[in-house]
Amino acid sequence: MTTMTAGGLPVDGATLHYQVRGQGPLLLLIPGGTGGAAAFDEIADGLAAEYTVATYDPRGLGRSTLDDPEAEQHVAEHAGDALRLLDLLSPDRPARVFGTSSGAIAALHLLTARPERVARLVAHEPPVVEVLPDAAEHRALIARVRETFRTQGLMPAMAVFAAGLKKDGDAAEPKTEPELRLPPQAAARAEQTMAGLPYFVGRIVPSFMSYAPDVRRLGELTDRLVLACGEDSRGELPYRPAALLAERFGTPLLHFPGGHTGLTTHPAEFGERLAEALRA
Repeated sequence: MTTMTAGGLPVDGATLHYQVRGQGPLLLLIPGGTGGAAAFDEIADGLAAEYTVATYDPRGLGRSTLDDPEAEQHVAEHAGDALRLLDLLSPDRPARVFGTSSGAIAALHLLTARPERVARLVAHEPPVVEVLPDAAEHRALIARVRETFRTQGLMPAMAVFAAGLKKDGDAAEPKTEPELRLPPQAAARAEQTMAGLPYFVGRIVPSFMSYAPDVRRLGELTDRLVLACGEDSRGELPYRPAALLAERFGTPLLHFPGGHTGLTTHPAEFGERLAEALRA
């Protein structure tokens, strides 16, 4: 196994817990949801054969503590955290970046705000629903999630959120395909995932899914932007923004194995596809 070192980075309003393994040009992996650095445990060692791989817990999740636990969260602030890590670990040359889900939203903001610091970005299913023609419907979904969380609690809010992400006409029940039989390491992370859900639903979802990216600026940066989706996500809400942007920019849409959580359900194949995308 590749040797890993860990550190703590003070940033404005928080302290980030990060991990570094491997050597070579920097690759920063930005997780989505509540996964934190551990979400990349099953692919980071393989990538560390080519890169210095940095993973971290986003502020407010896992071991990255907030100075004010009740602080509101903002995409620009999370992108700034990623920039601080780039400046710490690769101060003299731009880095490769991978982000998934909410982490991909932060990564898109990083790219538009500081493009000179990003050599290549692979953005996997960023749910930037404001770019969609039916964005108003998704604003209503976010409002329903917030109100349900406030009045009924976490699990009812999660049910509303999950139903809103599905394809039109899909039943609300969870899928039972084999891909959702999680690998042992992923199953062991369930406790951390549950612990972070109130913060994610209450503060990350409303802020991040209300974020409108600078589409014009992204269109000027397609030489270093790879938009990606899951093979099994077609038609679902997290798939649609990246697909729409790729079509608008006239760039290929890269497909990863699995669905929105393909990193968890298909880690080996996901890591291989990411390595290919970073080399291209």
